[in-house]
Amino acid sequence: MSEQFPVLIVGSGALALLFGAWLGAAGYPVTLLGSWRQGVEAVRERGIYLWSGERRLHVPARAVFTPQEAGPVRWALVLVKSWQTERAAYQLRECLSEDGLALTLQNGLGNREILERVLGKARVAQGVTTYGATLIGPGEARLGGQGTIFLAEHPRLEAFFHAFRQAGLQVEQSERLETMIWGKLVINSAINPLTAVLNVPNGELLARPGARALLGALAEETAAIARALGIPLPFAEARAAAEVVAQQTAQNLSSMLQDVRRGAPTEIDAICGAIFAEAQKRGVPAPLNWTLWHLVRALASPPPPSGERPQVQQPAPGPR
Repeated sequence: MSEQFPVLIVGSGALALLFGAWLGAAGYPVTLLGSWRQGVEAVRERGIYLWSGERRLHVPARAVFTPQEAGPVRWALVLVKSWQTERAAYQLRECLSEDGLALTLQNGLGNREILERVLGKARVAQGVTTYGATLIGPGEARLGGQGTIFLAEHPRLEAFFHAFRQAGLQVEQSERLETMIWGKLVINSAINPLTAVLNVPNGELLARPGARALLGALAEETAAIARALGIPLPFAEARAAAEVVAQQTAQNLSSMLQDVRRGAPTEIDAICGAIFAEAQKRGVPAPLNWTLWHLVRALASPPPPSGERPQVQQPAPGPR
């Protein structure tokens, strides 16, 4: 496929802006479908601004509030928070063509299953990315570091492979995407909730002995659950892997901390909550994930009671 086709990005946060800027700069017509009024209006008025160091990339883009405004689409990239996935799925049902594809690169567990339930398996593909971004303000984000996009096999994914490569992104096909998903979960479950509870940037976790001990213990606990599920991880030492990422992103504010600071719902249900649910199924102890799940839930605004989140949100009776 050589032509540059329209891409609908569902979301208006940091990752949506990141991918919108990169695809738009590569010549792909980009439309953002968002619910955050200030974010959508900023993109409508000024386009997308993406910072990388002192360099600023400006890319014009469309932004809409409804699937009807988006119009019929064939290629969609789902980058909303996990608690918004069900709403995104029903929005896509209104505008995604029968031969179209919705690719999720979201954090956490359960997003693909929600999308498939609404759209059908043929129209949903899953990936995971280690690219990161920080939201500066409406329509404006900062690149948080280089990374890779890993995609599962799907007969309709050729278009996205081509688009990502045209945009200069590192993209690979993964025969065992669960390895990459759980590798990212190990890191996210160790860093994100601790930074949210302690209100510190990622690197500060390494500077505080107690926080560093918890970081390592959380990483090892999640890795043990992955092993119980029979999922190999992309690294040998979970504790060391989490510390490396915390060091590499030392100045970054995790997305979970950013959500807590602005009083928004977090993705804790799809990360620590979902990890604990998997641990319960296998009879594996997961007291740290349970504790951080509940601590962040106590800090953060709850998602709206509209069925827009994974089914692990109900507090479990206690840690094991």
